[in-house]
Amino acid sequence: MAQPPINIQIKKLRKKLGLNQIDFARRSGVGLRFLRELEKGKATVRLDKLNQVLDFLGLHLEIARNENNGRI
Repeated sequence: MAQPPINIQIKKLRKKLGLNQIDFARRSGVGLRFLRELEKGKATVRLDKLNQVLDFLGLHLEIARNENNGRI
């Protein structure tokens, strides 16, 4: 079963923490505009800022092979 897109997961986790976008942005150290664009699923975001958000949530990105497309 596929994971929901990262923007959806981050939004759900933010809400689970009971934080609005303004408070979450401040506490995670990113700008409100960045967080809004991230949660909307903007196709291009700064990886350093994404990692900052993930770090605040106690998460990290991991590279994994797609199960249905294992070329290389």
